[in-house]
Amino acid sequence: MADIYTEKVKDHFFNPRNVGEIKDADGVGTVGNPTCGDVMTVYIKVKNDKIKDIKFKTYGCAAAIASSSIGTEIVKGKTLDEAMKLSRDDIANELGGLPAIKMHCSNLFSDAIRKAIKDYRKRIK
Repeated sequence: MADIYTEKVKDHFFNPRNVGEIKDADGVGTVGNPTCGDVMTVYIKVKNDKIKDIKFKTYGCAAAIASSSIGTEIVKGKTLDEAMKLSRDDIANELGGLPAIKMHCSNLFSDAIRKAIKDYRKRIK
């Protein structure tokens, strides 16, 4: 793997956390980037306004998979409002940085988690 990625990116790519699907998810968010072809789906379980469990499925490059993995770790246990504030910079910083050409990958997770939370909020109304 090219030296353009940090060790943390490589770790989350080769050993992604929270991969999978939650069949009875409380909220689901799917996003894609037509430029690069990456597609990400995030599944959440919510209890007492906090993300109790989270899983993801990502079809994409190393940066997209690593962003998904670290993103799930960041928001697990957080309140929905805290998770809604997650930015692409938060994800990139937690990974030790991403190449400029791959920053769009960190947007995917922040967009997907927002969609999943909006889906959950729509379902409980």
